[in-house]
Amino acid sequence: MSYDLTEDGPSGAHVRRAYIAPFMDLVPEIDASAFIAPTAAIIGAVRVGANSSIWHQVTLRGDNNYIIIGENTNIQDNCCLHIDSRNHPTIIGDNVTVGHSALVHACTIGDGAFVGMGSMVMDGAVIEPQGMLAAGAMLTPGKVIPAREIWAGRPAQKMRDMSDDDVANITRAARHYVEVARAHRLGAGGAPFDNMHWRQLPPKN
Repeated sequence: MSYDLTEDGPSGAHVRRAYIAPFMDLVPEIDASAFIAPTAAIIGAVRVGANSSIWHQVTLRGDNNYIIIGENTNIQDNCCLHIDSRNHPTIIGDNVTVGHSALVHACTIGDGAFVGMGSMVMDGAVIEPQGMLAAGAMLTPGKVIPAREIWAGRPAQKMRDMSDDDVANITRAARHYVEVARAHRLGAGGAPFDNMHWRQLPPKN
């Protein structure tokens, strides 16, 4: 395992470790540049690529099949990723954004795709590169979202084709999360931050 499980944060403060564990002889492979939130759980045959981020309360359980997450991909808070033991691993490409509380199960998500908050991607489904599943939608088993299409609803159906602005926004989101993850991992030492901004709390009344 290449991920550094140090308990000292960038400021020297004590930091809780993420739960990263083998299953049988299956051991997670996590790039040293990835950010793994301390409340995440990563089990078994899971690979996380360079500059990707696994956020708080995320579970990646690769016990009876494998999960692969590419580079510059963000899996946001409260997501659950699992597999189908007989037929389907879960494969997520590069520069993908998976929004908060999404359920991603035994499916394939291509490079530059977007999975909206609270959505579900079911067994054998495919989101092709730069495809988008809208927030709260459910992509049923075996369905395919073609490249540069937006699907919405439960069950999800095509809503419209994506515009160049839509694609640019998805690209921007992935770049943003790479920088946010770097800031969480390295603090101010991770600068420059060209795609990330932050605000102080307002003064008390």
